[in-house]
Amino acid sequence: MLKSTESKIDGRHRRWLSAAAPYLILALAPLCWAGNIVLARGVADIIPPISFAFWRWTIAAIILLPFTRAHVKRDWPQAMHSWKIMILLSILGISAFNTLLYTAVQTTTAINGALIQTVMPAIIILITLLLYHEKILKLQTWGVSICIVGACFVVLRGKLATLLDQSFVKGDIIMLAAVALYALYSALLRKRPPIHPLSFLTFTFAIGSLALLPLYLLELTWTEPFELSRDVTLSLLYVAVFPSIAAYFCWNRGVELIGANRAGLFINLIPVFASILAILFLDESLQVFHVIGMVLIFSGMVIFNRRSHGS
Repeated sequence: MLKSTESKIDGRHRRWLSAAAPYLILALAPLCWAGNIVLARGVADIIPPISFAFWRWTIAAIILLPFTRAHVKRDWPQAMHSWKIMILLSILGISAFNTLLYTAVQTTTAINGALIQTVMPAIIILITLLLYHEKILKLQTWGVSICIVGACFVVLRGKLATLLDQSFVKGDIIMLAAVALYALYSALLRKRPPIHPLSFLTFTFAIGSLALLPLYLLELTWTEPFELSRDVTLSLLYVAVFPSIAAYFCWNRGVELIGANRAGLFINLIPVFASILAILFLDESLQVFHVIGMVLIFSGMVIFNRRSHGS
């Protein structure tokens, strides 16, 4: 009798773990991305933004290549045939986004940067509407609008006077630009060549690093090279492995298991994780306008992802 009961409990545990696995995997990706923005804010004074982005992607590409070499060799002709879109995607998604993100956190908080980042799905929808003339339902329009209002609330610090006085924090504006460029990258992903995902990752990391090289060398002319201390080394290894490689694998596996629409909501965990990490490690404080902006953005994404039979 006891063995039978234990067997039933074990069976329930296995079924629960099997059902929960996709959600646990998906939660790891925004946790890594939240760690990226908090870490970037923490090392803003010791690693210049372009240097940080350049070495992040260079190290990530070097780590990946031994594991993806066979795929890269096989897909090389196809990638070269589609070189224009490969370069565009690499510059938008690798070079530009992360360099702007690291520049933004020089003058804004990690919490603000993370909250602004969550409006990205809404901007993706607007861009795909313009590029591909895809239909958007009224309910989705409301969801997008609420997300944008939430992001604006964060940027304005909850005060209309910020808009009237034009007293914006530079980092918030840079972060909005970064989000817009990554949204364009995401919308253009459907034009990527039909190559293996690991090949695509390796190619874009390498191209993105090469595109940053001239800017990195230029940055060295007006800033001192960073000192390769223990903290700097660990920071570079973290952003190369976790937000760059591990998060990619977790995110794609989770999307494969439960679908893109349901998985998309997990992007909104970034500000939750970033807020906790920033409060713990950077002594940042959660303000009322953060909470209101977060609620608006979350609400908008839930509304947008609801299935609607009307128009």
